[in-house]
Amino acid sequence: MKELVTSIPKLHAGDRLLCGPGPSNVHPQVLEAMRQPINGHLDPDLWNVLLDLVEGLKALWRRLDGVSLCLSASGTSGMEAGIANLTEPGDKVIVIHAGFFGARIAEMARRAQTELVELTAPLGQIVPLDQVQEALKANHDTKLVGVVHAETSTGVRYPLEKLAHVIRATAPDALLLADCVTSLGGEPVETAAWDVDYAYSCSQKSLGCPPGLSPFSISERGLDRIRKRQHPVSFSFDIDLLAKYWLDRPAPYHHTMPILQYYALYEGIRLALEEGLEARWARHEDAGRYFQQQMRDRGYTFLSDPDHQLWELSAVNVPEDVDGKQVQSRFLRELGIEIGGGLGPGAPPIWRVGLMGVNANREAADRVLAAFDAVLPR
Repeated sequence: MKELVTSIPKLHAGDRLLCGPGPSNVHPQVLEAMRQPINGHLDPDLWNVLLDLVEGLKALWRRLDGVSLCLSASGTSGMEAGIANLTEPGDKVIVIHAGFFGARIAEMARRAQTELVELTAPLGQIVPLDQVQEALKANHDTKLVGVVHAETSTGVRYPLEKLAHVIRATAPDALLLADCVTSLGGEPVETAAWDVDYAYSCSQKSLGCPPGLSPFSISERGLDRIRKRQHPVSFSFDIDLLAKYWLDRPAPYHHTMPILQYYALYEGIRLALEEGLEARWARHEDAGRYFQQQMRDRGYTFLSDPDHQLWELSAVNVPEDVDGKQVQSRFLRELGIEIGGGLGPGAPPIWRVGLMGVNANREAADRVLAAFDAVLPR
């Protein structure tokens, strides 16, 4: 008969260069921030930290109006909170998707009992804007349009600004929800200028922080939609209650925050603003484009349409007669480098290579390229 253990081994985490779809390696200063003394979640000194963090989030999301806050859970919670707050049962919702995470938005809209219209395209492509426009004309009562700005499963960028123009011109009362999990901090995300009503992200990719938090930003239009709801939102994801905790003083208790995670996010945003967002975006673009060109020079191809290809994440097609999972395993076990594979049961054979946060540079790209050269000489 098995017995309960009386001890477990001391933790020894392996040292990795994380160049998959996320998480990325954490910036040393971000790790150091987590060593600061922990405050309680109702400590007035922490309240001041949160107010400063709100200002940083506003700058990161490029929005002064509305509310920019953070959920104490992963990026998926940002997705679910958006659907939960901005829709009610029976609302017409259009979800544009051609990848794993866009399909997840659709699944959440379905679970929220909305009237769901799905617009899809082959993996690696985008749903054309004229198709979206026709769908909006046919569904003039649409309450929400959801899309992934940077689809982590395929390496594809959706033209978010152009989509917003189509929505405003065709169905001006519809709100726009955007998944910016991979894009925030790695490329331009202009929520106010682009008329994005609700956007959410995560802490562990281009921001270079530990996983576990979901920054989000919501417009005044979005807040007005929440105020007019007929049905209550789940307590944990109630944006109105969260805003009271983050912004009202004294702060009413909502939940016990993972304080050290927020210290890390604070430092990650501070570093991003210190670097300058434009400079940070340019650094990510240079690293991604450099890696992609070097891979093309070696004869590799990509899943994503070149006109809509991300630079934070590259979806590299696995050559015929190559075992992609075995290559990933060799990268990890022999070279200490993590790269990702296809995501989901219908995923094509691809490697997903991310150059995000502290790893968005040519030095990290060269290490990954050298690994490909060692494991798969071309």
